[in-house]
Amino acid sequence: MSSATIRSHRKADALATIAVWSSALLVSAMFGWIILDLVRHGLGNLSLSFLLDAPRDAGRAGGIGPIVVSTLWITAICMVTALPVGIGTAALLAEGTNDRGRFGRLVRRSLDALAAVPSIVFGLFGSAVFCIHLGMGFSILSGGLTLACMVLPIVIRTAEEGIRSVPDGYRQAAAALGISRTATLMKVLLPAAAPALAAGLVLGVGRALAETAALIFTSGYVDRMPRSPFDSGRAMSVHIYDLAMNVPGGNANAHATALVLVGVLLLINAAASWLVQAWLRKGAVRA
Repeated sequence: MSSATIRSHRKADALATIAVWSSALLVSAMFGWIILDLVRHGLGNLSLSFLLDAPRDAGRAGGIGPIVVSTLWITAICMVTALPVGIGTAALLAEGTNDRGRFGRLVRRSLDALAAVPSIVFGLFGSAVFCIHLGMGFSILSGGLTLACMVLPIVIRTAEEGIRSVPDGYRQAAAALGISRTATLMKVLLPAAAPALAAGLVLGVGRALAETAALIFTSGYVDRMPRSPFDSGRAMSVHIYDLAMNVPGGNANAHATALVLVGVLLLINAAASWLVQAWLRKGAVRA
């Protein structure tokens, strides 16, 4: 290899390194800018009473206690519904179907189409099916199930790629030991794909927490403390939208609520990472 070729390769490597680092720094700078803006405008309104009290004066005063409870309930219903269905479907696509099979192609194309559907369409679907046809009305349960339909494509595709990325040597070793396919999936493949499963969980929770349009049509606007999943409840994203767009003088509390929403998302990210590490350490100890 000539010296000119070596210099050309080194130059290409340097340019690629600069491009990668520049992209990472740009993303980090954008995230930092958003956080700093929320802290600058919303930190002064944060307090324990803000987190616990009910809204007053259309949200201009008081806190977001019922809003936080409704948001956590909606997110919990969404993920409890979406995770088992999503991981089960991902396992079927990754281990039980052929890449070129008609069924697998149909399911994957359907998932890709669902991922591109606007959230307002999911809201209309949830309103027609869960609120009206199934008689749930405007409720936390309707909102959570609608969000589960929305995040399923993300959870399934992420989990499928994670399971597929597990080396074939794991499967071959399990087959050589006479382990059934179900046991191989549960004891070998899913633990090995835990980082991808956590990524799907975080992405799904992020979309669920940030959703507004679908929840307006399903869980409603009510800002009182919910007593059951069949009560109507206002999510934090809907509360932020309402304060910023419909309530004069509500921007300060909107920024504070947005700061709480980002904090909840960061805590969920940290909890998911901790659970994955604990799962992996537990598997290593057993091994």
